[in-house]
Amino acid sequence: MSTWVLLRGLMREQRHWGRFPGELSAVLPDADIITPDLPGNGQRHALRSATSVAQMVEFCRADLRARGVKAPYSLLALSLGGMVAVEWASRYPQEIQRCVLINTSMRPYSRFHQRLRWQNYPSILRQMVKGGVENQERLILRLTSREGDLARRAGLMERWLEYQREYPVTRANALRQLWSAARFRAPSKPPAIPVLVLSSAGDQLVDPRCSANLASAWQAAHAVHPTAGHDLPLDDGAWVAHAVAKWLTPGEAR
Repeated sequence: MSTWVLLRGLMREQRHWGRFPGELSAVLPDADIITPDLPGNGQRHALRSATSVAQMVEFCRADLRARGVKAPYSLLALSLGGMVAVEWASRYPQEIQRCVLINTSMRPYSRFHQRLRWQNYPSILRQMVKGGVENQERLILRLTSREGDLARRAGLMERWLEYQREYPVTRANALRQLWSAARFRAPSKPPAIPVLVLSSAGDQLVDPRCSANLASAWQAAHAVHPTAGHDLPLDDGAWVAHAVAKWLTPGEAR
């Protein structure tokens, strides 16, 4: 049995994976799938968020040890979670078997205006000034998903607002997570493990060229979804799951 650790992005928690863990389990039936929360999010919302990606790595390692889950791990990570995965694989290569990086971005392979599309600056600044959980979640949904079904979007909003009411992410913790992501720089050498990069052509938050540049620099496998938004597992989790299963080489333990 292999252990897959799923790592989320800014201000998101394990419940934001939605149906995806089940979709991944369907194609990797022998895998043990774990969805930890980073400090400041979800069940860990009362903790102070880390101010560096390296600190997030140490938190995840300690969390898995406390659960009695032993390495090696396969990492599937979205956005900020992708930075955590890359740092983890760089610092502790013996602990990581493989990485799947979804719509992530990092220096020196991406410029700032690509890592956060400049067209979104006014909306994000307005939200920072006005505040409000409902406005925040509506903005996040608009920027991260291309889901067109209105009923499903309404259901997502209702659930996301409930998550925030139960486990609120403070503004201070959100800023710490942003700071960690903004100043993260990828190691000078790519991880010495298999890496799959997945990206979305319809990503309205992060320029898809960030993933393309990273895959090219690291000579990593790369697959592009033609329509999905930034939250690719949300918009088309089955596509992600099958891309992962297709990428795994025949005969590997799954």
